[in-house]
This record gives sequence, C-alpha cells and structure tokens, in this order.
Amino acid sequence: MAFPAFFAQAPRIALHDPLARLLGASDDGLIEYGYEDAVRLAGHSCPTVAGAWLMTVRALRALYPDTPPQRGDIDVTFADGATSGVTGVIANVVGLVTGATTDTGFKGLAGQHDRRDLMHFQGDVPGEIVFARRDTGDRVAVSFSAQGVPGSPAAMPMLQKILAGGASDTEKQEFAHLWQDRVRRILEAIDQPGLVTVSPLPRAA
Repeated sequence: MAFPAFFAQAPRIALHDPLARLLGASDDGLIEYGYEDAVRLAGHSCPTVAGAWLMTVRALRALYPDTPPQRGDIDVTFADGATSGVTGVIANVVGLVTGATTDTGFKGLAGQHDRRDLMHFQGDVPGEIVFARRDTGDRVAVSFSAQGVPGSPAAMPMLQKILAGGASDTEKQEFAHLWQDRVRRILEAIDQPGLVTVSPLPRAA
C-alpha cells in the first residue's frame, strides 16, 4: 500500500500529551501527526478530510504560537450537530489530533487526563468550530471553504459513471487522480486567504 506522495508533504503538527508521557507511549510526551493519520482514521482522502486537517492545524497554531499544543487540554465546539452533513467526519479528525471526545474518551486517572466532555455540538458559536485552551481560556473560531480550489469539471461526471457501474479501469484511475489532485491543491493552499478563516475570540469566562 502506498499513499500519494503529497500526503507526507502536507502540514504536520506536534502536540505534547502528558498522558502519553506518563504511560510511556512517548518518552517526552511529544506526538507528531500528519495528514496520513487523518486519512487512516477516515479511510479516505477528500476535501472534507483535508479541510478538517487544515482547520485543526491552523487553529492550534493560533492558540499555541510559541509552544506545542497540549493534547487533552483543548475544548472543541461545533456549530452544527454531530450527525449534520459532514460534521461527524470533521469531528473525528479534530478528535484524533486534540484528544477531545464527547463521553467516549479516556476517563482519566485520579481526576487527571480525562478526555471526556471536551467536544460539543450545536453550540452557539461563530464559524464552524471554536477551539479553546482550557488553561488560558484563549479561543479561536475557524471555518473552511474549498470554493477557491475548484475540482476538475470532469471529475463528477466520471464519479457518476463509476457509481453506475459503467466506467472503465482507465476512467476509474483518471477520476482518482483528479480527485486527489484537488486534495493536494487544498493542502498546499493552507495559507490562501478564504480557504481557512481563523478569528480570535474573547477569552472564555
């Protein structure tokens, strides 16, 4: 199995996870995540997964400009419901990196390292997602729009033909190439205005 080469070239992020250090999963507590980890989790690579990845990376860079983000110490609130549209797919990627869960995560040790109740849905928040540091209360709102990185006009007709069972192997390969080419261009455009919007918010009370 081989991923497209651009997966490894996408923006990466390293977080400090005190639980990982405590339990010996990482000698210094640092764990680096890359886009390929999000793909392994989702089972596919698409603009939604790429957008979730970029929103998470940009939000954490903004919240922790000088130090590694603290995994397990970040609250995440989505504007939409968990089952609305592609929110669940995005939430899985966000949870992978931040460690945040609803009520399904690690219960903690002696009141520490609890990963539950750090992810919330249908919140009255600006943007798509609000990330908040639990130690300082600093918050940012993030949104993603892939309109500035359009796909090939040929891609969707090819997909329809594939799903209808009438595509040749060559057409299937061409569709996969066109699909991942758009994902590549999205990941490369992480700092392009309008792709990912990051807005600082007042600190949580």
